[in-house]
Amino acid sequence: MKDGIHPDYHQIKVVLTDGTEYLTHSTWGKEGDVLQLDIDPRTHPAWTGGQQQLLDRGGRVSRFKNKYGSFLG
Repeated sequence: MKDGIHPDYHQIKVVLTDGTEYLTHSTWGKEGDVLQLDIDPRTHPAWTGGQQQLLDRGGRVSRFKNKYGSFLG
């Protein structure tokens, strides 16, 4: 690999709205920076596994289901 072309990969702290904190590695900021996220892990679908709503704009979802519905089960 070439030297000097990759961003610095370092440890940062992530803080969520409910005060939950965890350490992770990132290219964001500098070593030891704190990233404040406006995400509540008790309600956000990434943590709760919530159901996503599909909007059928222009019949795209309907056309997909008609075409591939037999494969989806």
